[in-house]
Amino acid sequence: MKLKCHPFVDAVAALRFENCFNPYIDRCKVHDVPDAPHRRAAMLSALIEKATLAPVDAIWIGRDLGYRGGRRTGLALTDDVHMLRHGQRWDVPLEKPTKGDAVAERTASVIWDVLDLIEDRVFLWNVFPLHPHEAGDPFTNRTHNARERRAGQELLSVLVDLLKPRRVVAIGNNAAQAAERLDLSKVPVIKVRHPSYGGQADFLREIAILYKLPRKQPALF
Repeated sequence: MKLKCHPFVDAVAALRFENCFNPYIDRCKVHDVPDAPHRRAAMLSALIEKATLAPVDAIWIGRDLGYRGGRRTGLALTDDVHMLRHGQRWDVPLEKPTKGDAVAERTASVIWDVLDLIEDRVFLWNVFPLHPHEAGDPFTNRTHNARERRAGQELLSVLVDLLKPRRVVAIGNNAAQAAERLDLSKVPVIKVRHPSYGGQADFLREIAILYKLPRKQPALF
């Protein structure tokens, strides 16, 4: 895939923090193909370009990239297993940036089970768009710190201005708190439960209500 970065992706790629993996500039020596950062940057750029062509119903925001999901794909709330479905949803061809078998992430699986039932244009993002990990152990997840959150909030504000969504769906407390700190007076922020730590049933129920999905969907209940 020929690299053509959107200015927003350039801004994300420029972020550098200690104990953080930036999938748009960093290459994992264990799992990535040689041009993985270029692939991830180009894929995200193509998705943003498509998202700006027509109204977006919502930006769904999570906390940060996980080592089994977005660290590998460069796509928020999306693991290897669901990467191609992410591309198909926006009619964008995506190239796998990693080697070997596809790796699944629990949160991504729940997100995509429900997204497959929603036709509205939903863009996926995170409060902090990199993968924060414990010192010396890149294949762990940690919560981003205050400095990282501020950088992520600035980019989230830019993304909202760029895509002009009808609403923001904040998945979990971290996402909701970050969104509420922004001046989004014209864009309602709707908080839903995060599907991890026993919240899956609540998350699915709240999304079903929000998008008026039939309650008898076998993928949900």
